[in-house]
Amino acid sequence: MAENNMMDKEKYLDEIEDSIRTIGVLTSGGDAPGMNAAIRAVVRRALSKGLKVRGIRRGYHGLLKEEIIDLSARDVSDTIQRGGTILQTARCKSMRTEEGQQKAAAICKKYGIDGLVIIGGDGSFAGAQKLANLGVNTIGVPGTIDLDIACTDYTIGFDTAVNTAMEAIDKVRDTSTSHERCSIIEVMGRDAGYLALWCGIANGAERILMPEEHDFDEQALIEDIMKNKKRGKKNYIIINAEGIGDSINMAKRIEEATGIETRATILGHMQRGGSPTCKDRVYASIMGAMAVDLLCQGKTNRVVGYKNGQYVDYDIEEALAMKKTISEYQYNIAKSLAI
Repeated sequence: MAENNMMDKEKYLDEIEDSIRTIGVLTSGGDAPGMNAAIRAVVRRALSKGLKVRGIRRGYHGLLKEEIIDLSARDVSDTIQRGGTILQTARCKSMRTEEGQQKAAAICKKYGIDGLVIIGGDGSFAGAQKLANLGVNTIGVPGTIDLDIACTDYTIGFDTAVNTAMEAIDKVRDTSTSHERCSIIEVMGRDAGYLALWCGIANGAERILMPEEHDFDEQALIEDIMKNKKRGKKNYIIINAEGIGDSINMAKRIEEATGIETRATILGHMQRGGSPTCKDRVYASIMGAMAVDLLCQGKTNRVVGYKNGQYVDYDIEEALAMKKTISEYQYNIAKSLAI
């Protein structure tokens, strides 16, 4: 009896896998180091299961323009160590419209795409959700340097980006110390301060400014800079998130108020580039392969995540409804270590 049940289960799984013949993959939103590792994993995991893979260039924009190519194992050779995304990415306002969503679903059907893997952030997942509602099997893979997707403790690209920023800030501190300057270093993070928080702790910054901080007092900051100068401190490092911004003007105001030479450094898009770290390569590879496995199991409208040391998946609607905030405990630690 148990043997018959096992045979029935295997037959059922085979039928599910047979229903997925072609998998599409695209990258959407901002690029992140490790996206190529995820693409490579999707392609090779699918091919190992006897499936076809189609790559969609320039995200949803390319899908609507039918920029769709077949991908082989060789096409993704020598890509795991490369930053950016070999499929390229672009913003797409049309995917926010019902007409654009219906067109995208029709194009997936036209090209025989039975399952679509979308690598990107919350905005990309919202598009995946719409396609799923129109009958396209979709799996989202979290790719963003901002670490701001609530359903996962890890997002592709964050580890590389934060290490890139950390190394740059170390260099700025060297010259800041030599000239006894105050330095404002702006990192990316329009709506989330994770890059700023991690760099603030890792680089021993005196102050961290994040979008989540609603009570920023510039006058109090100026007074603290003066106190540190009187104690003989040779430099003062401020990590400023993009969402706070205004770094150049802030530097001018601080210099006028304190008399201390103050410089602003905006790291900008250098944080998006570069060869991904080992963590970004390995985690992205596992997430990309898992996305294929989920499709073959008949699952759709899901997001792959990493939670409490395990690779997991969530319903997209559940994932998008989750909220994520900066840990107040971690932020308080950062402030206490800056004394």
